[in-house]
Amino acid sequence: MPDDDAAARDAAEEASAFSHAPVAPDATAPYGDHPDQVIDFYAPRPSDTGAETGTATGAAAPAGTAPLIVVLHGGAWRVPYDRHHITPFADFLTRHGFAVANVEYRRGSSLPAQTGPSDTPAPLAGRWPETFDDIAAALDALPGLVRQAMPQADPRRTVLTGHSAGGHLALWAAARHVLPADSPWRTTRPALLRGVVAMAPIADFEVAGKLDVCGGAMTQLLGGQDKVAERRPHADPALLLPTGIATTLVQGRSDIVVPQAVAEAYADAAARAGEVVGLTLLEGVGHFPLIDPAADACAVVVEEIAQLAW
Repeated sequence: MPDDDAAARDAAEEASAFSHAPVAPDATAPYGDHPDQVIDFYAPRPSDTGAETGTATGAAAPAGTAPLIVVLHGGAWRVPYDRHHITPFADFLTRHGFAVANVEYRRGSSLPAQTGPSDTPAPLAGRWPETFDDIAAALDALPGLVRQAMPQADPRRTVLTGHSAGGHLALWAAARHVLPADSPWRTTRPALLRGVVAMAPIADFEVAGKLDVCGGAMTQLLGGQDKVAERRPHADPALLLPTGIATTLVQGRSDIVVPQAVAEAYADAAARAGEVVGLTLLEGVGHFPLIDPAADACAVVVEEIAQLAW
């Protein structure tokens, strides 16, 4: 259990990250019929940072020139956390010259997973198979949607990023070509990505389970303890290696939500598979500063994205 100081710091970091008003998108496009099957698009903004990222300072990006950053939000795959909480981060990316696609997907049921001593219901994490169906469908539909909704974007320079549970989904989406042969989400070739930047990802299900990350969210995502052994090979990024796609993990050393050990376990699994995965560890940083535009850690994330995108 985290000590009182660590818990207080985490609460303050979470409050800061969630203090920013949601930012409305420039366009929204559906990739399916369910209300959660939508992608919000954000155009690159004129910014003083343009000289650093390759766009003209103070000028909007011409058609087809801005790298496309695909954002998958976190929230333990649970209903209360939707894409709106990460829109300030999406806006922050646009001010560094990027076009952004912010993907929504179906998350866990709003019905209680369990009842604790206080009789407070705990929402389920994720839906099987719908959460994975949606991420696969969104990424498959994205090239066509980009051409219509965000002509400033260059799909040839796409970087996939995600935070926490979204970091898991980003790693998973980049590994669909190495899924088991009978997986409905398997692709015949790697995704056309410049790379993946996973922020504090739930990247290794074995370690996440041992640490009870997010209150057993991994087990709930897979449909219960009796389904873990059967479904984990189709869902655990640590078992889907090597991908051949440039990958960087950004992790706060002080993270008590998804501890550093989870990211390290994924990096170790990649090394055993013959693949080098970057691991950037940030001192004095917890879980939420990575997506908080007011935090220095967020600028580090953007720099890691820029190194892949440009």
